[in-house]
Amino acid sequence: MTSRRVQKAAQAIREVVSMAILAELKDPRIAGVTVTYVEVSADMRNAKVHVSIMGDETAQRLCLEGLRSSAGYLQQKVARRIDTRYTPRLRFEIDQGVKKSIALAKMLNEVLPPEPPPPGDSLESAEFEASELE
Repeated sequence: MTSRRVQKAAQAIREVVSMAILAELKDPRIAGVTVTYVEVSADMRNAKVHVSIMGDETAQRLCLEGLRSSAGYLQQKVARRIDTRYTPRLRFEIDQGVKKSIALAKMLNEVLPPEPPPPGDSLESAEFEASELE
């Protein structure tokens, strides 16, 4: 069970890192990044930043390298925001959750039969209503 303090620190780290990535980082490798969530260790010395990156695998790898190279700058930003004895060391990992949910939705669409249209929305009912009005 995580403490409230650790959860608040994780939220603050997520906000700082996502805003810094969006507004301050000038690395051309870093594009199409969304910080999904942050896991902070109980001793608050390590923080695992989960990111979702748009693009193919090579673009994701390049972006992840760019994020890892800018980790020191982002840690400095975090240190200014949260007041703790130790600044958490940032470690970036790709969050595959979004990709997996899209793949799962595609598989379900292939397997499940198509849903019939709701009653009353068909073309025949529209023609029937139009003929009643005449």
